Amino acid sequence: MRLKKILLLFLMLLSLKNFATHIVGGEIYYDNLGGNNYRITLKVYRDCFNGIPPLDNPACVFIFNSAGTFIDSIEMQLPPTTILPTTINNPCFTPPTNICVEEGIYQSVINLPNIPGGYNLTYQRCCRNGTILNLVLPGDVGSTYMAHIPDNTIAPGNSSPRFTNFPPIFLCAGVPLFFDHSATDPDGDSLYYELCDPYTGLDPTCPSLGPPGVAAGCPGIGSPPPFAFVPWQAPYNATYPLSSSPALAVNSTTGLMTGTPNMIGQWVVGVCVSEYRAGVLIDVNKRDFQFNVVTCPGLPVASIPLQTTFCFGYNVNFTQASVNAFSYHWDFGDSSTILDTANVLNPSWTYADSGTYVVTLIINPGTMCADTQTNTFYIYPLLDPTFSPPPGECIYENSYNFSGSGAYMGNGTFTWNFGSHATPSTSTTLNPTNIIFDSIGTYPVTFTVSENGCTEMYTANVDVYPKPIADYTLASPLSCNLQPVQFLNLSASPPLTYLWTFGDGTTSTLQNPFHTYPGIGTYPTSLIVSSSQGCKDTFSLASPVAVLTSPIAGVTATPTDTSIFYPLVSVFDMSSGAIDCDIYWGDGSFSTNCDTSHSYGAPGTYTIMQVVVNANGCTDTAYIEVIIRPEFLFWLPNAFTPNGNGLNDVFKPKLLGVHDYSFLIFDRWGEKIFETNNEEAGWNGYFKGRLCTNDVFVYKINFRDDVQNLDHQYIGRVTLVR
Repeated sequence: MRLKKILLLFLMLLSLKNFATHIVGGEIYYDNLGGNNYRITLKVYRDCFNGIPPLDNPACVFIFNSAGTFIDSIEMQLPPTTILPTTINNPCFTPPTNICVEEGIYQSVINLPNIPGGYNLTYQRCCRNGTILNLVLPGDVGSTYMAHIPDNTIAPGNSSPRFTNFPPIFLCAGVPLFFDHSATDPDGDSLYYELCDPYTGLDPTCPSLGPPGVAAGCPGIGSPPPFAFVPWQAPYNATYPLSSSPALAVNSTTGLMTGTPNMIGQWVVGVCVSEYRAGVLIDVNKRDFQFNVVTCPGLPVASIPLQTTFCFGYNVNFTQASVNAFSYHWDFGDSSTILDTANVLNPSWTYADSGTYVVTLIINPGTMCADTQTNTFYIYPLLDPTFSPPPGECIYENSYNFSGSGAYMGNGTFTWNFGSHATPSTSTTLNPTNIIFDSIGTYPVTFTVSENGCTEMYTANVDVYPKPIADYTLASPLSCNLQPVQFLNLSASPPLTYLWTFGDGTTSTLQNPFHTYPGIGTYPTSLIVSSSQGCKDTFSLASPVAVLTSPIAGVTATPTDTSIFYPLVSVFDMSSGAIDCDIYWGDGSFSTNCDTSHSYGAPGTYTIMQVVVNANGCTDTAYIEVIIRPEFLFWLPNAFTPNGNGLNDVFKPKLLGVHDYSFLIFDRWGEKIFETNNEEAGWNGYFKGRLCTNDVFVYKINFRDDVQNLDHQYIGRVTLVR
C-alpha cells in the first residue's frame, strides 16, 4: 500500500506540464587550432517547458592550472538556441509534445600557451529537476562540466573527444534501449566508454558564477577541481543509475548503450569517454543527461491513400499515410513476377501491362506493432504529352514551328495554346507551323492531349528576344594626329558584344575603345552590336572621323640639377607648329610664356610640363625633370635689444633646410622662460608678461637637417640689452 502511495505521488510530480525548468545535461570539449589557440565548445541542455531560468548569457568557463590556480575565464555569449525533437526509443509510440529540451551551444577561441601540467576548464551551474528519482534532494544538486588540456609533453596539439548524438529524451518502460552513445576524436586517439559519476555543481543559494552570479551576490570566480560527485539515492549509483532489467550498460569499445528501463520517472545518467594515446590517459569527457521513462501507449495503423490519378502509365509512385510505423513491407500484386515487393517508405513499381491490381502494405512487420491494409489500383497507359520548344528568335524576325510528341494512341485529340501575343493563338494539329509572336518576352505554350477520359498537358516557354539598337559618338569632336580618339558606346539593351570598324583596316571588340589613327586624313567608322541571344544591329557615323595635324611639343631647362640656395630654373621653348604655349612648373604654379624662369621654394624633384596648341586646337605635351637639392643654413646673433624701435627687437636664428626644430631660452637659474617649434617665431624678451632686465640668457636649439637628416644641437648665451 505504501508503494502505491509513493508511486501515485511520483506520478503527480512527473506530470510533464509541471516539470521544473532546470539543467538536464551537458558537456565541454575543445579543438586545438594551432599556435596555442583553442576553440572551446560548451553544450548545455535545460528543461525549457516553463522557461525559467534561461540559459546563462554569458556562460562563464573558468581556467585553472594543474595546481588549481585560477588562470583566466571566458565569457561565452549565448548564440541562437535549438529546441531538440522529443525522441523516444519505442517506434510504436509518438513522444509527448508538452515537454521542451533546449540546447545551447557556446563557442569561443582562447590562446593558452603551453604550461607544465596543462589546464583544466570548468563550467558550473544550479540546478537539476526536483523530481529526479536517483538523487538525494535533486532540486538542490547542480552540474559541473570539465575538460583537461594536457601539456605538450603528454599529447602535443591535442583536441578532446566529443559525443556524436544526444540521447533520446524519453524511454519507454519495458522497451529495450539500443542507443549509439559513441564519440569522435579529431586526433584518432583510442576511446574507452563507461558509466560514471556525474559531478555535482552549484546550489540554489548561489546558482551561477561570473557576471550572471555576481549580480546575485555569488562569487565571480569558480572553485578549481577536484569536484564532488552527485549524491546517489540508494540503491542507485554510477554503474546502476536507473531501475532497469537488464541493467543499463555501455559497451567500452563501441559506446553502444543498452538496457530495459522498468520504472517510470526521471533519472540522471553519467557517461565518460576516456582518451588514450600510446596507452597514456590524456583526458576524460564526462557528460551527464536526464532520461524520462514513461509508459508508451499507441496503436500502429497502416494506410494506403485511395487512387486519385489515372492514365499515368505503368510506373506508379506509391505513398502511405500510416501512423506509428517504423518499417514497411509492400506487395504490389503483380502476378507476372515474384519480385513485386519493397521495404521502403514510399516505393515505386513498374507494371508489365495495364489492368487492375490489389496492393498490400504491412507496417512494422514481424513486431508487435504490425498492421496491414490493401487497396485496388487501376493502371492505364501513360499520357505524357511533350514538345521541345523551338530556339528563341529576335523580334520582327520570328516564325516558330512546333512538334508535339508523347506516348498516346492516334485517336488522341490535340490542343495547342500559344497565348494572346501569338498569331494564330491556338491550333488542333499535332505539328503547327509559322507561329509569330508580336512582343518581346517569354511566353508559355501549352500542349494538351485527351484520351480515354484522361487529360494531360505539358507547358514549356518560348523566348522572343529584343533587338539591340547600335549607337555611338566621339568623346571629342576634334581628332588630332598621333592622339587617341575615344569612341563612346550609346547602344541600348545590354549586355552586348561589340565589333568596331575604324576605317583604317583595324577593329576592336571593346565597349568604349580608344584608337590612334596612323596619319592625317578621313576615316569612315561603324559599330555592330550583338546581344547574348544573337540579335544584331549596325550603326555608322554620318561623317567620317577627320584626323588633323598636331603640334610637336619640345622644351629644355637649365639648370636641371641645382641647390635650394640657387633655385632659379630657366626653360626654353623648342616646340614647332604651335600658336600657344604654357609651362607647368610641377609645384602648383604655371607660366603662359615658354621662354621664362621660375624660382623653387623647397627642395625636391619636379616634373616640368609644356603644353602647346596649334590653330586646329590640337595639343601636345613635353616633360623635363629638374632636381632642387636640399641644403641647410643656421646663424644666430649673440645679443638683441627689445626696445620696440623695430631693429633687433626679437632674438631668433636664421634657418633654412631644417626640420624637427625646437628653440628654448633659460635664465641664469635654469628656469625655462621661452619655447617654440616654429622656425619663424623668436623671443621678444618677455616672460610672464614682463620685459626681462638686462642679463645674459642661455639658449638651446635642436633640429635635423634636410640634407642628411642628421641631428644638430646648439647651446650658447645671448645678452638682452634694454
